[in-house]
Amino acid sequence: MWGLLLLVLVVSAGSQWWARHSQQDLGQQVAAAAAAGDLRMLSSDSCAQCVVARNWLKEHGVPFNECSIERDAACQQLFEATRSPGTPVMLVRGQPQVGFSPQRVLHSLQSPA
Repeated sequence: MWGLLLLVLVVSAGSQWWARHSQQDLGQQVAAAAAAGDLRMLSSDSCAQCVVARNWLKEHGVPFNECSIERDAACQQLFEATRSPGTPVMLVRGQPQVGFSPQRVLHSLQSPA
């Protein structure tokens, strides 16, 4: 019984380590691929996913700009032009992506312009 418990604990710890390592590696790749001005996040003040995206980008040192659709009229117009159902909208080199996916952002940054 103790052996099985130990095995479960070891597998769980290894899985958590791998997930953190993978996110760190992904963050480094996104940060290396993004130049100033490449990423802009259209956000709203009540958007929980915007907080997650903002924190992830900051944690990994990814350069990005952000504007609030509630506090910035130009941002609101840009958001409406994307016809997005919600926030965040990530503009990756001007191309909108609804929601936040670091993998999708990286793919767009690595694609030829």
